Amino acid sequence: MTWPEPGEDRWEDPDRDQDELVSVHWPLHWRGLYPRERWLWFEQLWSDVCMLRDRYRLSIRSGWWENEIQLEALAALGAWVSRYDSGEWDDPPGKLALLYDLERVSALLRDGVDPFHPERDRAAFVRYLIELGSQPPTAPEGWEQPGAQPPNGASSAP
Repeated sequence: MTWPEPGEDRWEDPDRDQDELVSVHWPLHWRGLYPRERWLWFEQLWSDVCMLRDRYRLSIRSGWWENEIQLEALAALGAWVSRYDSGEWDDPPGKLALLYDLERVSALLRDGVDPFHPERDRAAFVRYLIELGSQPPTAPEGWEQPGAQPPNGASSAP
């Protein structure tokens, strides 16, 4: 990859390799997102939180999605880790700063009674997304949800 010189518009370079990955980042907060985007934002954050919990042994509490401070701290930490994991950032002192800041982030995550257990907390998380007005993405055509009834009372048996 070549880096553009200051003032050079890298988007109009006809020789630019079109196969280069363009990194797209979610905003650090869900407000202002459309209902389906909001659902996807929270799903990505759920995945990030599960990874952060396991990888850094963070003491995350059940209901973190309802606490604005915890929500924003986890979104920022997830974005920070993601940029290092993807190779977008290659800054050893910055990575060390992230690791040292885990203790401070942990302090923001202490509010709450029960520890976060993804299997147990998933239903409450989904209920919260629905209460926010989030909408799950539509299923691809032909995909059937297990246990779903066929349309118009048609039989699903052959």
